[in-house]
Amino acid sequence: MSRAPQNLLIPFRRDRKRDFAAGAGAELLASKVRQVLLTEGATPHSTGELPWRTSFGAGLSRLRHQRNDTVLAELARVYVRDALARWLPGVQLVQVRVEQEAAMLTLRVRVREGDTAADLDVSLTKDAAS
Repeated sequence: MSRAPQNLLIPFRRDRKRDFAAGAGAELLASKVRQVLLTEGATPHSTGELPWRTSFGAGLSRLRHQRNDTVLAELARVYVRDALARWLPGVQLVQVRVEQEAAMLTLRVRVREGDTAADLDVSLTKDAAS
C-alpha cells in the first residue's frame, strides 16, 4: 500500500510540532494551484517574483486596475488555464467560474489530479490579490 504524496503547504505556516505545515491530497493540490496562480510571472512590465525562475506564475496581477467587464473575466480564465497547463501539467482544470462585483473579481477554480479534486477561490481587488 503506497502512501499519498506529502509536501509543504503554501503559504508557509507552522504546524503543532513547530515545523512548517505539510499536507496531502486536496489540501496539497489546492496549495500547488494557489502558488501558481498568485505568483507574479515575468511580463513586459515586470521581471517576475522569483529570481531563480522569473517566468513562473500566472500573471493575474496584470488584471488589477482594469475595467471589471466581460473581457477581464475571459482574460482571467485564459491566464488560469495557460498557467496551470504550463506549470502543473498533471493537473486537470475542471472549471473556472468568474464572479464580478464592484472592484472585486473572484475566480472559483476547480481542479483534479488523479483521484484528488480541489476547489479554491482567488480574489483580485483593485489593490491586491488574496
